[in-house]
Amino acid sequence: MKRVAFAIVCLLSVAVVFAGNHWVGTWGTAPQLVETNNNPPSPGLGNNSLRQIVQVSIGGEKVRLKLTNEFSSGATVIKAVELAYAKTAGSSSEIYEASTVSLTFGGNASVTIPAQSKVVSDPVSLHLDGRQNVAITIHYGNASSTNVSGHPGSRTTSYLKAGNTTDFTGAVKTDHWYNILALEVEAPETAGAVAVLGNSITDGRGSTTNQQNRWADVLSRRLLANDATKQVGVLNMGIGGNCVLGGGLGPAAVNRYQRDLLGQEGVKWIILFEAVNDLGYAGNGQQTAQRIIEVYKQIIREAHQKGIYVFGGTVTPFKNSSYYSADHEKGRSTINKWIRTTKMLDGVIDFDQAVRNPNDPEAMQEQFLFEGDWLHLNAQGYETMGGCIDLNLFTKTDPLADDEEEDSYGEVLLWKEAEDLRTADQGTAFGLMEDSQASGGKYLQTVNNITSGAPTDKANILVLNFEVATANTYYVYARVKCPTWDDDSYWIKLDGPLGGDFANGLCTNGSWDWKELCHSSLQPGSHLLNIGGREDGACIDKLCVTDNPEPPTGMGGSTTVTALRPANSASMAAVERFSLCGMRLSEPCCGPYVEVLRSEDGAVLSRKIIARR
Repeated sequence: MKRVAFAIVCLLSVAVVFAGNHWVGTWGTAPQLVETNNNPPSPGLGNNSLRQIVQVSIGGEKVRLKLTNEFSSGATVIKAVELAYAKTAGSSSEIYEASTVSLTFGGNASVTIPAQSKVVSDPVSLHLDGRQNVAITIHYGNASSTNVSGHPGSRTTSYLKAGNTTDFTGAVKTDHWYNILALEVEAPETAGAVAVLGNSITDGRGSTTNQQNRWADVLSRRLLANDATKQVGVLNMGIGGNCVLGGGLGPAAVNRYQRDLLGQEGVKWIILFEAVNDLGYAGNGQQTAQRIIEVYKQIIREAHQKGIYVFGGTVTPFKNSSYYSADHEKGRSTINKWIRTTKMLDGVIDFDQAVRNPNDPEAMQEQFLFEGDWLHLNAQGYETMGGCIDLNLFTKTDPLADDEEEDSYGEVLLWKEAEDLRTADQGTAFGLMEDSQASGGKYLQTVNNITSGAPTDKANILVLNFEVATANTYYVYARVKCPTWDDDSYWIKLDGPLGGDFANGLCTNGSWDWKELCHSSLQPGSHLLNIGGREDGACIDKLCVTDNPEPPTGMGGSTTVTALRPANSASMAAVERFSLCGMRLSEPCCGPYVEVLRSEDGAVLSRKIIARR
């Protein structure tokens, strides 16, 4: 990412704040490339002035502003920026003139934001109360109005006026935000923010424009009114039409969570509440649900490494909407069951239970419907959602939840990443590829089309060695992605050289799924599996050897534990603790740290990251 020198200096200079204080996000929004129909109206941004209203969550005495140009292909020139108290939550452009403060960027009033970049202002003294309305007035130089970074779903009116002006009488109104990214306050170390990952239900589709009554706003007011949580900020990272996996509006959650959740200043809690758009367009509801769960697990692990609690919000009902089908409902049920039962989340927010019809649980209560679409909620529904959240979640001092969960895969002998089978002289004809949806982020793709006979050269063959302790029928599953019926097979042979046997019919329509490669009755001892490339374009991510006739789900288990032993096969002998950089610890510490459980013979039984506050 390109950065200008003064921005680096600015970031370094504000990193040191008064002792005991730190920066905490008090307002923020998730940016995207603004769609054409939501671009700034005439007269446009270039060489004109724009006043935008936001309502913060927690207060403070010092504030700084972040601006974004991350999705724009050209630089945006800002001549000046002022902050002031707004007289309304967006229904007018009026401000309290005496409160106006001018911002600087590295000591300069103007700043040029390069394409695909963002900048942060110097801190400025400005007393903010909780839920204060703040006007952000930007005076633009050269700026595009057709290639803009912003947030279309502001639910708040902005005011655009020609020229360099502070008089917005007769200004053009537009209910969108442009270029503004976050307001942060200097707050005590005990203060923190909760960042919410969401779609249009979090973004506020169905809430009242300029009344700031999204469910996240309701939560913020409740937190401020409670002595134990009055220093908790709320950052709404919802994007209308957004998906977890891809294909919706804005960057997919799997691609934006590091910025919009983990990258927020002072974040101590995360709420995951997405998935409905993914399910609405899913070809297979349960497969889509499992893929979403794997992304959630990935977010949880990374958040726990930073000592951040993660709460799961159950997916609200959508029966009678265009998204509904029996298959899509199975996907929703799968996600909600996982949220309610997993040991990985630090808490559950049961939005589904709060708004569903008790006589028809797959549908929402009619009193909460927005425009009868059976998907979005009205202001009353958002009041119910924000009111159902247990505020005690934000006073937790418990250790973080587990980073892994025990899945019922039977007695798994081996999990193996496919890319680990590719060596300097073996499997080199399999292309090594990257995909955030693959286990470990990598997978192998067949390059050659070898359908006339099994390959005999090492370059086109992968070899898996494993041992079994007892005679039984064992199954070999592969997590594969095969886009079509013309690229969905491998040459397969268990305990012998490749010949005429091949696993076919592995088509997954381009999504990752577990497929059986073979099964056989095996005797105790060593065994060898040969996998040869057959049709080009077939992708293989991970392998599992197990006695369970049911295939695994999601990304499977951890390859750091190569054998899951019966409970009585080896007694647990020791718990070891390490810092994240690998230093052995003599006793638990203020986390995060890694806890390793070993059996008497030294085998690793489990690893998990723990954090205590």
